[in-house]
Amino acid sequence: MSSLNQSDRDSLASLPNVLTLGRIAIIPLVVGLLFIDDTFARWSAFVLYAAACITDWLDGKIARERGVVSSFGRFLDPIADKLLVTAIIIMLVAREDLGGLHVIAAIIILCREILVSGLREFLAELQVPLPVSKLAKWKTTVQMIALGILLIGPAGPGELASLGLLLFWLAALLTIITGWDYLSRGLRHLLGR
Repeated sequence: MSSLNQSDRDSLASLPNVLTLGRIAIIPLVVGLLFIDDTFARWSAFVLYAAACITDWLDGKIARERGVVSSFGRFLDPIADKLLVTAIIIMLVAREDLGGLHVIAAIIILCREILVSGLREFLAELQVPLPVSKLAKWKTTVQMIALGILLIGPAGPGELASLGLLLFWLAALLTIITGWDYLSRGLRHLLGR
């Protein structure tokens, strides 16, 4: 087993990758706070989640500006995003902040994440990039805001939770549209092959 060379170690220690790893490290803290039925715990989970969302934007910006975009970062960034979103959705369903029909929106979002991940992996083998569309970026933004509001949940005013659910459904709708877009692009490469 060979050890990491200096270039690999530098890539791991770059600020964008450290921020991405920090986003992953936040996940157990947010999940743990959601087990506590307390207003302070809910707001603390929200603050950690907001910090993770900021690092998601910041790590890519820094990597591009400093010219330190790495294979490791391109690999890890979407995984960190999916881990964070999945963990929070599962906890919100477990706490019944997302209950009843709202679970359908949660399933739609989680299934799309799995579909797109698998599609990206398949297309990577064919050396076909699947760039993120502008609508998918909007979907991500709406989803992040919705999850943040839902994290606050009962610790905020009642209308806030309703807004969070409305935005969550909007994210689910955008998820279907962008998922179909990615799937149709992927199928063109699959069938063309």
